[in-house]
Amino acid sequence: MPTESGSCSSARQAKQKRKSHSLSIRRTNSSEQERTGLPREMLEGQDSKLPSSVRSTLLELFGQIEREFENLYIENLELRREIDTLNERLAGEGQAIDGAELSKGQLKTKASHSTSQLSQKLKTTYKASTSKIVSSFKTTTSRAVCQLVKEYIGHRDGIWDVSVARTQPVVLGTASADHTALLWSIETGKCLVKYAGHVGSASGDQTAHIWRYVVQLPTPQPVADTSQQISGEDEIECSDKDEPDIDGDVSSDCPTVRMPLTSLKSHQGVVIAADWLVGGKQAVTASWDRTANLYDVETSELVHSLTGHDQELTHCCTHPTQRLVVTSSRDTTFRLWDFRDPSIHSVNVFQGHTDTVTSAVFTVGDNVVSGSDDRTVKVWDLKNMRSPIATIRTDSAINRINVCVGQKIIALPHDNRQVRLFDMSGVRLARLPRSSRQGHRRMVCCSAWSEDHPICNLFTCGFDRQAIGWNINIPALLQEK
Repeated sequence: MPTESGSCSSARQAKQKRKSHSLSIRRTNSSEQERTGLPREMLEGQDSKLPSSVRSTLLELFGQIEREFENLYIENLELRREIDTLNERLAGEGQAIDGAELSKGQLKTKASHSTSQLSQKLKTTYKASTSKIVSSFKTTTSRAVCQLVKEYIGHRDGIWDVSVARTQPVVLGTASADHTALLWSIETGKCLVKYAGHVGSASGDQTAHIWRYVVQLPTPQPVADTSQQISGEDEIECSDKDEPDIDGDVSSDCPTVRMPLTSLKSHQGVVIAADWLVGGKQAVTASWDRTANLYDVETSELVHSLTGHDQELTHCCTHPTQRLVVTSSRDTTFRLWDFRDPSIHSVNVFQGHTDTVTSAVFTVGDNVVSGSDDRTVKVWDLKNMRSPIATIRTDSAINRINVCVGQKIIALPHDNRQVRLFDMSGVRLARLPRSSRQGHRRMVCCSAWSEDHPICNLFTCGFDRQAIGWNINIPALLQEK
């Protein structure tokens, strides 16, 4: 009678061990499910001193954690099956190698390579799963409610920028690639005035214009309740081809201004951003010519040319109460310019990002927040800017951010059409709803807060040619933080 070779015998014994091990795992998991499978009704029925709302929130949190771990458990079972298949294949290859009289070193190298690949896959799966669990737990600690209130439709091309007036009357302003800027009534969504003085895509003509017009606000109508109060984490996918319906030129009915009071003309490239210094007597502009310029508004004279960036500028922002300016650039840096001392104009360079810095803005006290195409947002302390005090990592490039100073909330518009809200410590609070009926259909370029407006307190704009007004309701518990 023929006898089994040593390699065949060892392979069979290994296979039997794997079967028994697999059986013990299934039995163990089955017993654990029997032990932990307490009905939800029993938990809810137990006596507790916690308020019912807090208790309900905790049950929802633990339910989500349980589902995440269940998914992780299923993924681990699949990986275990792959390990068994790989071991069986290696055992078979070991027999073939013995028959071909190959060296043991070749077998060891091949097995080591396969094990390394599997190890990397296990690490990747574990990291993604645990990250998903932590993210799920963070985002549900606060249920911000985000409601779409008004859509501002009238531009014929993408909207680059959106802003809210800092003084009365409070109106909304948008700048578009269709060569125009529009002022809107926030309450009614009606276009109040159109500025058509540029010959390029909203300062693509290398100039910055200052113009004036007396606005008469229409009588606001009651805002209809669309019952679209959606939690900030809800989302429905929609087609990229969906565009807002524009019947004719909506802005054609409003008055048009074609000549500026003042034209600032010192740049040699596209003017991509502008802002007022505190006091309103000076303005700063940022350009693709790699410079930022400080102008005297009354005389239109260039006061300072801020040079030093190695590539095109993307944004500029001024401090609300001090003579400070921050500029951001494609050279992966942002710079802080100090004009508080008339005799000394200092500059500090900060290198905290690995890709284009799309914007940097001042916030509460001595903080600066920067956003980048490297998919991160960083919060900095002006007193010690060697390293950020908080870092937010996302899944898409970030465009012009804006901070709600009163509630300390950062709005992040993304290339992937999302708008997310974070607090200053980096915890995600909400994601604005997006579906086939509401939200942006293309890249979101900019966001702006209006903290004192009773109807809309956040505005966004994008390449889908519309601006949107939102009402963001943050729970009182979060505001106390």
